[in-house]
Amino acid sequence: MSKRILIVEDDTAVLDGFSLILRKAGYEVSVSTDGNQLLNPTFDLPDLIILDKQLSGVDGLDICRHLKNKAETSHIFIVMTSATPHVARLAAAALADAFIEKPFNNVYLVENVKKLLS
Repeated sequence: MSKRILIVEDDTAVLDGFSLILRKAGYEVSVSTDGNQLLNPTFDLPDLIILDKQLSGVDGLDICRHLKNKAETSHIFIVMTSATPHVARLAAAALADAFIEKPFNNVYLVENVKKLLS
């Protein structure tokens, strides 16, 4: 059974890039441009979430904190992404499992995802 990844990113070009790379690597990928769905406890739980820090209308760090502090979602790996390097520290404080700076290296992305899901 392949691992399921949810990508939450409001830039469709970046979303498509992440999606293409991870599907090619053999993962089952679903995508969303709206982070608010992650605040709803009924969303379909993936094995890993790639979450942009700067989503329209909601802060990815707040979503990460919310998910990591709830028993039913705290086990899900979360990889925060941002074009701002100093966000790595903030992502760690929000309990993210990893941080990837944009623009990202394809190999680095897949290696990080593999490491978390192994």
